[in-house]
Amino acid sequence: MADRDTLPLPLEVRTRLAELELELSEGDITQKGYEKKRSKLIGAFLPQAPGKGMDPSVPHERRTPVTPGSSSRYHRRRSSGSRDERYRSDVHTEAVQAALAKQKERGKMAVPMPSKRRSLVVQSSMDAYTPPGEEHIGHQDTSSGSEGEGSMHGEGTPTSSQGSINMENWISRAIHGSTTSSTTSSSSTQSGGSGAASRLADVMGQTHLGKSENHSAPPDVTSYTTDSIQVERPQGSTTASRATPKYGNAELMETGDGVPLGGRVSAKIQQLVNTLKRPKRPPLREFFVDDFEELLEVQQPDPNQPKAEGAQMLAMRGEQLGVVTNWPPSLEAALQRWGTISPKAPCLTTMDTNGKPLYILTYGKLWTRSIKVAYNILHKLGSKQEPMLRPGDRVALVFPNNDPAAFMVAFYGCLLAEVVPVPIEVPLTRKDAGSQQIGFLLGSCGVTVALTSDACHKGLPKSPTGEIPQFKGWPKLLWFVTESKHLSKPPRDWFPHIKDANNETAYIEYKTCKDGSVLGVTVMRIALLTHCQALTQSCGYTEAETIVNVLDFKKDVGLWHGILTSVMNMMHVISIPYSLMKVNPLSWIQKVCQYKAKVACVKSRDMHWALVAHRDQRDINLSSLRMLVVADGANPWSISSCDAFLNVFQSKGLKPEVICPCASSPEALTVAIRRPTDDSNQPPGRGVLSMPGLSHGVIRVDSEEKLSVLTLQDVGTVMPGALMCVVKPDGVPQLCKTDEIGELCVCSIATGTSYYGLSGMTKNTFEVFPMNSVGAPISEYPFTRTGLLGFVGPGGLCFIAGKMDGLMVVGGRRHNADDIVATALAVEPMKFVYRGRIAVFSISVLHDERIVVVAEQRPDSTEEDSFQWMSRVLQAIDGIHQVGVYCLALVPSNTLPKTPLGGIHLSETKQLFLEGSLHPCNVLMCPHTCVTNLPKPRQKQPEIGPASVMVGNLVSGKRIAQASGRDLGQMEDNDQARKFLFLSEVLQWRAQTTPDHVLYTLLNCRGTIASSLTCVQLHKRAEKIATMLAERGHLQDGDHVALVYPPGIDLIAAFYGCLYAGCVPITVRPPHPQNIATTLPTVKMIVEVSRSACMMTTAGICKLLRSKEASAAVDVRTWPPVLDTDDLPKKKPPILYKPSNPDTLAYLDFSVSTTGMLAGVKMSHTATSAFCRSIKLQCELYPSREVAICLDPYCGLGFVLWCLCSVYSGHQSILIPPSELEVNPALWLLAVSQYKVRDTFCSYSVMELCTKGLGLQTESLKSRPLDLSRVRTCVVVAEERPRIALTQSFSKLFKDLGLHPRAVSTSFGCRVNLAICLQPHRLGKLADQGTSGPDPTTVYVDMRALRHDRVRLVERGSPHSLPLMESGKILPGVRIIIANPETKGPLGDSHLGEIWVCSGHNASGYFTVYGDEALQSDHFNSRLSFGDTQTIWARTGYLGFLRRTELTDASGERHDALYVVGALDEAMELRGMRYHPIDIETSVIRTHKSITECAVFTWTNLLVVVVELDGSEQEALDLVPLVTNVVLEEHYLIVGVVVVVDIGVIPINSRGEKQRMHLRDGFLADQLDPIYVAYNM
Repeated sequence: MADRDTLPLPLEVRTRLAELELELSEGDITQKGYEKKRSKLIGAFLPQAPGKGMDPSVPHERRTPVTPGSSSRYHRRRSSGSRDERYRSDVHTEAVQAALAKQKERGKMAVPMPSKRRSLVVQSSMDAYTPPGEEHIGHQDTSSGSEGEGSMHGEGTPTSSQGSINMENWISRAIHGSTTSSTTSSSSTQSGGSGAASRLADVMGQTHLGKSENHSAPPDVTSYTTDSIQVERPQGSTTASRATPKYGNAELMETGDGVPLGGRVSAKIQQLVNTLKRPKRPPLREFFVDDFEELLEVQQPDPNQPKAEGAQMLAMRGEQLGVVTNWPPSLEAALQRWGTISPKAPCLTTMDTNGKPLYILTYGKLWTRSIKVAYNILHKLGSKQEPMLRPGDRVALVFPNNDPAAFMVAFYGCLLAEVVPVPIEVPLTRKDAGSQQIGFLLGSCGVTVALTSDACHKGLPKSPTGEIPQFKGWPKLLWFVTESKHLSKPPRDWFPHIKDANNETAYIEYKTCKDGSVLGVTVMRIALLTHCQALTQSCGYTEAETIVNVLDFKKDVGLWHGILTSVMNMMHVISIPYSLMKVNPLSWIQKVCQYKAKVACVKSRDMHWALVAHRDQRDINLSSLRMLVVADGANPWSISSCDAFLNVFQSKGLKPEVICPCASSPEALTVAIRRPTDDSNQPPGRGVLSMPGLSHGVIRVDSEEKLSVLTLQDVGTVMPGALMCVVKPDGVPQLCKTDEIGELCVCSIATGTSYYGLSGMTKNTFEVFPMNSVGAPISEYPFTRTGLLGFVGPGGLCFIAGKMDGLMVVGGRRHNADDIVATALAVEPMKFVYRGRIAVFSISVLHDERIVVVAEQRPDSTEEDSFQWMSRVLQAIDGIHQVGVYCLALVPSNTLPKTPLGGIHLSETKQLFLEGSLHPCNVLMCPHTCVTNLPKPRQKQPEIGPASVMVGNLVSGKRIAQASGRDLGQMEDNDQARKFLFLSEVLQWRAQTTPDHVLYTLLNCRGTIASSLTCVQLHKRAEKIATMLAERGHLQDGDHVALVYPPGIDLIAAFYGCLYAGCVPITVRPPHPQNIATTLPTVKMIVEVSRSACMMTTAGICKLLRSKEASAAVDVRTWPPVLDTDDLPKKKPPILYKPSNPDTLAYLDFSVSTTGMLAGVKMSHTATSAFCRSIKLQCELYPSREVAICLDPYCGLGFVLWCLCSVYSGHQSILIPPSELEVNPALWLLAVSQYKVRDTFCSYSVMELCTKGLGLQTESLKSRPLDLSRVRTCVVVAEERPRIALTQSFSKLFKDLGLHPRAVSTSFGCRVNLAICLQPHRLGKLADQGTSGPDPTTVYVDMRALRHDRVRLVERGSPHSLPLMESGKILPGVRIIIANPETKGPLGDSHLGEIWVCSGHNASGYFTVYGDEALQSDHFNSRLSFGDTQTIWARTGYLGFLRRTELTDASGERHDALYVVGALDEAMELRGMRYHPIDIETSVIRTHKSITECAVFTWTNLLVVVVELDGSEQEALDLVPLVTNVVLEEHYLIVGVVVVVDIGVIPINSRGEKQRMHLRDGFLADQLDPIYVAYNM
């Protein structure tokens, strides 16, 4: 490397560079600005020949060759900010940039940015801001969140152009380095390895083409514009794009073609639709059957995927554990020896936060104090007869990280007392993440005593009485302080019993699993001693060496080296607390220099911090170090820290062979460690592996995708006295082949022996017998699974590629969470997220793992930034790992749950995500690209032709699905009203025969009678109205009159007045005074469409119509004449009108359907009378009856019950306007109780109001006294599928008030026939009143079969079951048949089809102005295509099925139950299947407590889900993943758009039905003012 002679830079240039770096790291200048200024500064000092570049921070000396994993262009002098070094690799960063550039070349994909309400944008980011000085420096114990390594400074990052100065050099070195590395991988040849490297280097070289000459900015892959520099492609490299699923088309995602944040939804959706039109899914052939015919596609293994080809591996044996004569027989014996022979020898030095020695613990003090602790815990707890602790009992050790001395004394005290220490973290609050699981561990270990230090005891949270509260999930503990001053001296004759190491448990180390549960690994005394001996031998420890320990001394490597092995060898430990590292990251290096320490135990983040902070420390000398133990050396991403550290500190005396990565796990203790050699010529082992190969579990050195490589360093050889093998990670523990990745297993005395108290899990982990290819065990001794994935390379070197805990199996390929974190961290802009705060985990959705990435974003980042960063992360992960990310969430800074040392608590994060309480501030879901195992879209089969199916009354071998109510003709009853053809005549007859009989009583909100009408009062009032119509209105026979009245008695009188005058009444809901602008136009529309000649109303509404607000909505002059009925003429009409023909029009019934269509149907006099008679018979109504009605009186059955039935049957109707319930929810039920009503009718909205409003008041209602025990029927009037959950909760809630559970039932009506089913008095037998019908039956059907228009009955509680309640008993005179809506053929029993009805009270047609009756003519007169082709049926537009039950009705006939499934108009056709919105909505409402209501609709081929949020706006984004998950899991649909809105946005009509089409129109016109709109990509 002769050409590397560096030119010394003048001092002022160096200082200016340092200032520049500081500015960049503080964020004062941009990356581009930094590069420009930097190249200007050093440009003059650069030799101009392209190959002769130089690197200002590299001193003159020979370097060991390096591989692409660690090019020596680490500009470590400039702060690389808090780029989490554990995941840092320059090559990887470049690979990511290249991958992004590659995607960019393919063109752009426009993805709409999620839109968010402004208030949400403002408050989400700032509330949790931490000042930049204390970025979360922390360390990580869970499977993968990036370690909590924050930075000391800001965030600058070495980007491509800086490093490109000496590119050719770097390439040539990469090639040399790689030839050495190629020997480390069993399957590659010399040339193969270097070929890979040179090709990789080639790509890299091309990427920075010619940058060294002009120092221009790097390719700007962050920019939005299309004219940014395109990265050139090396010719001849494998550019054939791979057939992997990419995002959209894997182009760079743009923020919606510049659609602004609050842009119109419709434009955004249009873009989304465009991006989704293209097929993205690789064709998959095979399926597995998911219990029914919705076949989930199962990912087929790719025939070209790499397979392991090597021979079967052999178990590797470590060297003999050499027994040295003076090794102690147990650790306590060692302590006794040193404590008595050399009591003055220092054992442990602790530091304060200024880095000054706080306290030196000598071996003498350790020995005497440990004895004191042992004596006290055995003899001073409990009484003499009943000591609290006996030998073998478990004790918790709770010590803070800055007090190793107290911990050490307590630990050895426990060993001497023969009790078992369980070291745990200090609980800081009652709600610590994971604290509850620690409590479970303590409980299961039977811990009753916790040892702690004085300071720690004072710092624990206390209750007001000064007691330490019981932490959540913890057992009751006695807290015992171990400071000497609090303990009594042991008597002279007391001495601990020191035995040789045996098979009793020495200590229990806790371990947190992937799912958050905490296990205790038991370590026996003999294992403890053997492990110390093995470490002593492999690390070459000698007496009185000094060792600097930065690790947590309570567990893992820190405990083994810094507390245990050190005492065996009488070493001196300098313990550096975490708090000191935060303040001074160089402290450990300074202590190594100060104490001339021989050994240091660190993690890669400590090396990284030292790099960031070292900045020209003149006096550093690391030549004393003979071993630098890297505790997390098994993390594949630690290699870059080691390389960078060596690069910088080699000039300060650090020898390359000193760096010793080790691999360890709680179960197997130390698995492997690199030995400190004296031979500096033999370079460490390197492996450059292909990531796609790793994902298939095989080792491939050469990689076709140049971008996706993982560089591994070896972690040395197997421990002395141990045997190691590699087994397949799942299934039978079979030995792997030599080129296969598997789980490392170790057979040694020095491992854990069990998970405390869990024999099953213990067997699977600590008692594994690996098998060879013929199925024979390779050893008679059991092996222990280490939880590490890797392989054994040439020369017995161990390589670790990941952890079992971080493993995610997606579509049959294995990905490591750490690798994905590294890729996410390599995505610019670096300033965007906190480096150490990224969590990656997988959740199971629809039979596969889905990857979720959660990161903490900085408080000052904008929406645009975050969206852009997210979309780039998705592309990078897709490009490098070929796997889709299911969900990417950003949370405000400082909000992810932390482990005690500041890392991310992964399982807690996952838990929060799954239960919807993570509160992200940005979410990007990509289900379209990840979910590739959806069932195939359904292809509709042609129907069976008529010829083959009709035989008598059978269709396809089944009884034809038809049913009818009782026959009206054959029913003899003493019905006087039957002899009249017209309702007006019935009223006149009643006014003569029973003039003072009360027909109607109207209640006000206080429950008192507002007004009532007798027969004669109603008759006289109607006469006066008829006179008024003739005189003031000048109306002719048959003119239409709109009745605009509030619910009440005026409406009834006006209706009969119209009949007396020969006019046709139309009831219209009056405008809402608080909401005139939206309600008045509807009134106007009905008045116009119904061609009303005049309007009748009250004085109050007259005034309202003339008000200023009303005239703003509708011009006063456009109304027809308005008659005020509060001012009636005194005289009665000369003659009452009698229609000539009963088939003429009696009234028009207008209503808005759920799909938002306004439709009026014509009701003739015949139909009206038949209707009233049918209801009278079904409900057994007589003049002596009282019926309570709480319904809207404007259309359908509600109007008929309110206005018509009392006149026909003579019973008294107690009228309760539903609007009054908003003031007094108990009004309806109190009236029912007070009037001892037996029959009552209500709507779902009334029932819901009572359930929600009175849920907590049942006790107080009981005392009022509210008694519902007399109610025989409570019928819900509806035009939809019965809401079974609501009726059941209503029944349960009011059961205590006497409501019989079988009293509640439903009815069903629709536009063509206002009432088809009505279930009355089923409690007849109970009340000895004769019986009218059997109980309603509930069946459970398979929801997946329904989507295919089939009915499949299943057991209650089976998966995908949907409860359906029958809609009531069919009314007398009604016939029903189920027909195929397309072919119009009859269907068999239990088949799903359209409900057709034939009855005397069918409406006679739609009333329309525009004469488009032809369109809907078949709604009222359809005939079957075969079978009974004569009968004329009306089509209800509802899907349902008939099922003959075992029950019999009064006449002894078998009862036919009608089940309504849903409206055809509302049903959504998606993927060839028919979905009913209510089913999806029910699933969605169940997912989160804050979702109060939900509505779904389709737009083009997208499913849009709108949810109402009852909670803070912070929760809005939690709902997006939950909604997407549940709809995928239960309905096999991908949600396209999730819209979160405020309560009350989803429109609901008077019957309590959702108006989904109105909502859809509002959404498309951007009128919903949503809190958040998420577009799932």
